[in-house]
Amino acid sequence: MGYLWIKTFHILFVASWFAGLFYLPRIYVNLAQATDPAVKQTLIGMSRRLYRFMSILAFPAIGFGLVLYIYYGVGLGPSSLWMHLKLLFVAVVLGYHFLCRHYLTLFEQDRNTRSHVFYRWFNEAPVVLMLVVTALVVIKPF
Repeated sequence: MGYLWIKTFHILFVASWFAGLFYLPRIYVNLAQATDPAVKQTLIGMSRRLYRFMSILAFPAIGFGLVLYIYYGVGLGPSSLWMHLKLLFVAVVLGYHFLCRHYLTLFEQDRNTRSHVFYRWFNEAPVVLMLVVTALVVIKPF
């Protein structure tokens, strides 16, 4: 029964973390287009709060995942290449998370040089990452 609760919380926190990863770059699209300083400050405030909240959500998402991996042995065994690939993509998701912080810092310092088109494409990355990770977990192709 404990395993199912850990798995439930892992899924819940991963989905919640990704909600932030989906939305924050969308705010960046608006920031890259904004010309009014008051609008920029509002969007930066929203971005700061969202980044802080999604960072908090990342900890239990990763923590519950580690419990499943280490304590319950999920993904351990002879045919566990899928788990190694999943962990690699989780590292990429973390890199994306920290890259979001970098872009937020640039907006805060009024040093952004990227266009709204760049951020529209940047916004698509977490969708692809979530698809790959989910497919690896559900299908276990390797």
